[in-house]
Amino acid sequence: MQTNHISVLGAGLMGVGIATHFARFGHDVWLYDTDNNRIADIATVASGILDELIATDAFADTDKTTVLSRLHGTGSLEDLAISGLLIEAIPERIELKHALYAQLEALIAPEAVIASNTSGLPPDALAANLAHPERLLIAHFWHPPHFIPLVEIVPGTATKPEYLRELQQLLVSMQLEAVVLDRAAPGFVGNRLQFALLREALHIVKSGIASAEVVDQVMRASLGRRYAMVGPLEAADMTGLSTVQDICRHLLPELATGSDMMSLVAEKVARGDTGLRSGQGFYRWDDSRKEYIQQRREHQLRFALKP
Repeated sequence: MQTNHISVLGAGLMGVGIATHFARFGHDVWLYDTDNNRIADIATVASGILDELIATDAFADTDKTTVLSRLHGTGSLEDLAISGLLIEAIPERIELKHALYAQLEALIAPEAVIASNTSGLPPDALAANLAHPERLLIAHFWHPPHFIPLVEIVPGTATKPEYLRELQQLLVSMQLEAVVLDRAAPGFVGNRLQFALLREALHIVKSGIASAEVVDQVMRASLGRRYAMVGPLEAADMTGLSTVQDICRHLLPELATGSDMMSLVAEKVARGDTGLRSGQGFYRWDDSRKEYIQQRREHQLRFALKP
């Protein structure tokens, strides 16, 4: 996999975030989008990311101009023809991705790698129409990529194993925690864990065990801190597997199954209470709450990104 010319397709928040991280580690990146306004905003969005890092002492102000100079916006796919690594971060519609891949395959070398940033579409479905399906893999960056270091690299059945290893080595060299899954599964690993937790959180609120505020406080003050240090299986070992076995016998039958708890979400969506963007969800998202969340985020950035 050649990495002397790297492209990111899709100049939304995620695409610019990924490209900015690459640029911070010395790579020139070509950002492609069909929306000229997004291309025009690349420097502004990237500058905002870097300013957040500068404000929390995670990045040197003197390097900002150099990093921004490594980002190149384009509306022409021809500018990406010599790319050896192309990270696709366009909307989650498979027909759009298939159409884009068809255009790319007419331009790029057979050994160029297409890495989709999809958060859920299966790699074999994405590669279904490719002339070279062995070139496609998933590189699922988490939002925001300048703060969350995980990248899930997911193979399709035809993916060349060396592409997985080479991409992992590249990402690890940029201080990302890149993991290679043994096989694809809906939701990969991160979202499966996230939504298993969300299902139980919704069940607790819907069942009247505790409020949304209490559930979130419990999470932040316990598991949120623990899981930053050890994963659930490490924690099980530390607890003692015989103890875990005993607890599971009486607790697992009580945990949520099915999807009944989703009615709690459906009711809010039906009222138009869709969360932060509407100003109301489980919480009222006024300026004071937004500021509170931003302060917590800055605190995490200040300490979590220290080498």
